Amino acid sequence: MRPLSFCMVTTFYPPENFGGDGIFIHRLANALAEDGHEVDVVHCADSWKLLGGRDPAPVTNHPRVRTHPLRSPLGALSPILTQATGAPWLKKGALSKVLAKGHDVVHWHNVSLVGGPKALRLGRGIRLYTTHEHWLVCPTHVLLKNNREPCVEKDCFRCVLAHRRPPQLWRATGMIERELNNVDGFISPSEFTRRRHEAELPIRMEVIPYFLPELPTPTSDEVRTADTILETERSPFFLYVGRLEPLKGVHTLLPLFKKRRDLRLLIAGDGSAAGALKEAAGGADNIRFLGPLPRAVLHRLNERARAVLVPSICYEVLGQVIIEGFAARTPAVVRNLGAPPDIVAASGGGLTYDDDAELEKACDLLRDDTPRDRMGDAGYAYYRKHFTKEAHFDAYFGMIRRIASEKGITL
Repeated sequence: MRPLSFCMVTTFYPPENFGGDGIFIHRLANALAEDGHEVDVVHCADSWKLLGGRDPAPVTNHPRVRTHPLRSPLGALSPILTQATGAPWLKKGALSKVLAKGHDVVHWHNVSLVGGPKALRLGRGIRLYTTHEHWLVCPTHVLLKNNREPCVEKDCFRCVLAHRRPPQLWRATGMIERELNNVDGFISPSEFTRRRHEAELPIRMEVIPYFLPELPTPTSDEVRTADTILETERSPFFLYVGRLEPLKGVHTLLPLFKKRRDLRLLIAGDGSAAGALKEAAGGADNIRFLGPLPRAVLHRLNERARAVLVPSICYEVLGQVIIEGFAARTPAVVRNLGAPPDIVAASGGGLTYDDDAELEKACDLLRDDTPRDRMGDAGYAYYRKHFTKEAHFDAYFGMIRRIASEKGITL
């Protein structure tokens, strides 16, 4: 296959990014460029600012990756209009200009604020869509009802207000179903997310899990940071990595670790709930907040942790922190909700829990080297089979070739 031209369209992209979807899109775009493909990335800088983004850390891209941050003279009004109407409006001209290049593949990601469903009619070539979150079936993206509990029975209007978002009345018009006809292929990172979307939408999805790029050689500063942390953590510890937001459930871990001072918890990440979590921890000397850390440092911590904890109270689409742990031969302990328990069950690389008693039992079990190492080895084997760039690209380009054949497109 000749080198192809791709256009990734997403709301967030590093450094103007929240969450794991932008991190993965950055990895995908740069991996494609490293293999000789040309990649344009369109994202909404106005949305980043609207949702509180500030002082982003520098991020590098391959020379064949060109980024197009969309900025409207009216700032936050642009993404608000898009969310309220489902159309690009103030971003349509800039988005159309990039797509006018005529890419071989247009890959839509989180389009909620960068263009909405009506953006899907733009562009030519092979058009893909990846469900990094649940926006196609949930106006709040996360299926967390009233911002408190997993959504089992929908009450979208009240729920949107509880999330402090404008009502999306266009969802009642069938717009999403109509505009999805413009997409040639749908990708889900997990079986759980595929099942959830296919149950509510007239589409068929292919499961293509995320991948981890090769771990870069750590810098001297990263080595010193990891060594400094580990020198003061000689006792076995459990590790949480991710955003510090209520839906991630970090607050649900604190009661156990405040009760069991013989168990240690390291929390790596930042977010709007950081202050409240530190206050709730009450100065417990076995709970340590590390702030955001580079991937190389996190890998060192993963290697030493008894397990990675995933306490999310929302339906996770996949859980990239699980994969990072597996890559370090570290098992995962996950709440029995969303995609994570499927990964743990399929891999044998960890344990699931439904309540605090089961979480405590899992932590106690994994203090023993034998079950910890056995599950860690199983998780690593599963990672090598399913979460590498080679596995991802085999499925990704297989899908592209199949769609090209169906549409009579020569690549």
